[in-house]
Amino acid sequence: MNFIPTALAGVWLIEPQRQEDERGWFSRAYCEAAFAARSLATHWPQCSSSFNARRGTLRGMHWQAEPHAEAKLVRCVRGAVYDVALDLRAGSPTFCRWHAVELSADNGCALYLPEGCAHGFQTLLDDTELFYQISTEHHAPSARGARWNDPAFGIGWPLSHPVLSPADENRVDFSFLPS
Repeated sequence: MNFIPTALAGVWLIEPQRQEDERGWFSRAYCEAAFAARSLATHWPQCSSSFNARRGTLRGMHWQAEPHAEAKLVRCVRGAVYDVALDLRAGSPTFCRWHAVELSADNGCALYLPEGCAHGFQTLLDDTELFYQISTEHHAPSARGARWNDPAFGIGWPLSHPVLSPADENRVDFSFLPS
């Protein structure tokens, strides 16, 4: 695995090192020692999947508040997404900045988001599926979300007219969120 730092402190793009031959390829998806060497989360008590039938589906921006903050390792296992990390860590040098990457089944990359970063994505293809490794179990009272198009962030989503859930469609601006 190649760990590539992004413009956001603590957010990493993880590229696979594929061993290819006439049969296809083999690649390590996770290595506890490699993550620990970078002081990244290594305990993943919850894994989740997200299937999205329609191109343009947008989910985000979501996170969990302290004391149930979560790190995430996100990978696209079918299709492709525009995947966004948003730094919401007070005191971080990259606070309220975002970074996006394309994750796809073809490129095999993953995005690591530390605690305190919000996550969102927009599907680039129909029938897209993501797989999440999450450092803590979901705690509904700690779930938070901010508006996907909040001008405080200025996230440049690739597709106009996203397919949104009612909850994501009605999120408030970040500046009005309780801690």
